[in-house]
Amino acid sequence: MFRRGYGGVELLLVLWGLDLSLPCPRHCICYTSPSTVSCQDHNFHAVPEGIPAQSERVFLQKNKIQRLLRGHFSPTTTMLWLYANNISYIQPSTFHGFDRLEELDLGDNQHLKAVASDTFLGLGRLHALHLYSCGLISLPPGIFAGLHNLQYLYLQDNQLEFLEDDLFIDLLNLSHLFLHGNRLWSLRHNTFRGLGVLDRLLLHQNRIQWVDRQAFHDLRRLTTLYLFNNSLTELSGASLTLLPALEYLRLNDNPWECDCKALSLWDWLRRFRGSTSSLICVSPPELAGKDLKTVKKEELPSCLLGEGHARGAPGGEMEHGESLNHLNRHRNHHNHHQRPYLPHGDQYSLPSPSPLPRPPKGGRRNCTRRGRKAKGGLNEVQILREGGDKDYAPDGGKYDLSANGRRKNKCIPRTSVGPPSGVQRANNNAGSHLADYVSCFSSALLLSLYFVILR
Repeated sequence: MFRRGYGGVELLLVLWGLDLSLPCPRHCICYTSPSTVSCQDHNFHAVPEGIPAQSERVFLQKNKIQRLLRGHFSPTTTMLWLYANNISYIQPSTFHGFDRLEELDLGDNQHLKAVASDTFLGLGRLHALHLYSCGLISLPPGIFAGLHNLQYLYLQDNQLEFLEDDLFIDLLNLSHLFLHGNRLWSLRHNTFRGLGVLDRLLLHQNRIQWVDRQAFHDLRRLTTLYLFNNSLTELSGASLTLLPALEYLRLNDNPWECDCKALSLWDWLRRFRGSTSSLICVSPPELAGKDLKTVKKEELPSCLLGEGHARGAPGGEMEHGESLNHLNRHRNHHNHHQRPYLPHGDQYSLPSPSPLPRPPKGGRRNCTRRGRKAKGGLNEVQILREGGDKDYAPDGGKYDLSANGRRKNKCIPRTSVGPPSGVQRANNNAGSHLADYVSCFSSALLLSLYFVILR
């Protein structure tokens, strides 16, 4: 771009740090200390030729580059900016051997859509990876494998609907994870496993409607959690109890159902000392428009199957809010967590389990309830119905099934909960033998007294 023979201009450019002795791509500017090539905003349709091999920083943002291939850049590169191009394909080996690369910005390439699982393999020094606004629909397992020094991961404003289990498990030093503006609709048990030093997690403006109770189990250093503008109707207080360092929580703009399922969240918010947003109820009608944080405990409606909470949850009170309707809605996902990990293509071919039974309709007498509830707030019939679904039990399915006195019902029970017939007959026979024994003993005693008097 600059040629010798300009006298004072050349000297001035050298003083500014431009290196005129080394080759520099046309329309680009090259600097030294550190060696830098700046080619941004020049309508390049391909990576320009002639980038010096020893270049450490390469700036190619705001062009129209469409493909990235092996050999386009030097392994000496430490900073590479390629945002706001038209990149639709990245050859998986493009960055192989780039063990000095610290920052890679591929953001705002809306035609990228997909990235191979080994694209970033070997980038052990990478501390910032930008993949925002790339039209990404999914992220393959292992795409972040080995990125032990990554601290900032920008995945916002894509089209992600699902995150693989253990996707981030190698990101031991990740402090900021940006996932807002996607289409995520659930957070599973091991979605964030391994992120032990994560400080900020932004999940707002998704479609999240379900969060596993253990979804945040490794995030013990998290200080900021944004979940606003999603589709959450409920959130377990037990899941937030796993965040002891949390300081900032945003849950506004969700359709909160302030019934008995909200009890544990209400109790957690009452004890939380950090900064929170409002949680406006949309139901039931008598609480619509109210902030859950200002609602009194006695205003929360009771669940149809019993009062709303059980003791023993990680956060103290646990809601009975794993109601049957809620479980029916999410049982497939929770069962999916408990299964062994399957290859991506096989995880969705398993048959769906049959739905749980619906709770009884309101206004009718529940003739199956016991006088004293079993542990967890469920009566014995409900426990029997849910016997095969211990994953959803508030205390892991460890119920006290000791016999209790039957309540004197004034209606005919819909379900028999009596002991097996053999046990019943054994009990009846035992009672009969005892009566015979008492009768014989009484007769013998009377005869003894009679003979004593005769003497």
